[in-house]
Amino acid sequence: MTALRREGPVFVLQMDAGENRFDPAMIEAWSQALDEVEKAPAPAAFVSVGSGKFYSNGLDLDHGMGSGDMGGYVQAVIALYARVLTLPCITVAAMNGHAFGAGGQIALAHDFRLMREDRGYFCMPEVDMGMPLHPGMTAILKARLPKRTVHEVIATGRRYGGADAASAGIVDQALPEDALLPAAIERASALADKAKPVLARLKAELYPEVLAALAVPMAG
Repeated sequence: MTALRREGPVFVLQMDAGENRFDPAMIEAWSQALDEVEKAPAPAAFVSVGSGKFYSNGLDLDHGMGSGDMGGYVQAVIALYARVLTLPCITVAAMNGHAFGAGGQIALAHDFRLMREDRGYFCMPEVDMGMPLHPGMTAILKARLPKRTVHEVIATGRRYGGADAASAGIVDQALPEDALLPAAIERASALADKAKPVLARLKAELYPEVLAALAVPMAG
């Protein structure tokens, strides 16, 4: 199950579906959660977290290829990145475990990222899978990460543990497992009064190139 709950002003989306891949149920869960958060009055903030050893293992390629519309499937996932990127409240990803591909991408769309220090990797594995990145995915990496890190992430497919991810500027902090979610909620709660309709516009104006790239149809 993947469910949204509220802790004070903070909405917490708990992904609990095995590897937490973006299958249709996960896409719908995120869409409904973002709908609810967008409508909430201030103070409000948003935290996402996975379960077990996975934050999110990315795309459900079996579903995408089996659907007969891989491009449409990918577009549905990256549309979530745009929504998170411009959500009218502060967002924090609590990366409790592996964040691969689309899982890492949606974490990058959050305002802040915290990661478990002793388990799980951040990785863009496309170079090893022989797959291209959608232009919007590349744009998020370039907008959120230091230039040298972007190159290493894309060109080498390196797996970053928590401490390495913090040193590389991928996450803001690496923490023990028991401190991760409380720290994410605390950070989000401290900024919950920033939730205002204008915040969506301010974020959109920070990242116009990213939003334009995310809207580009996936090449066949």
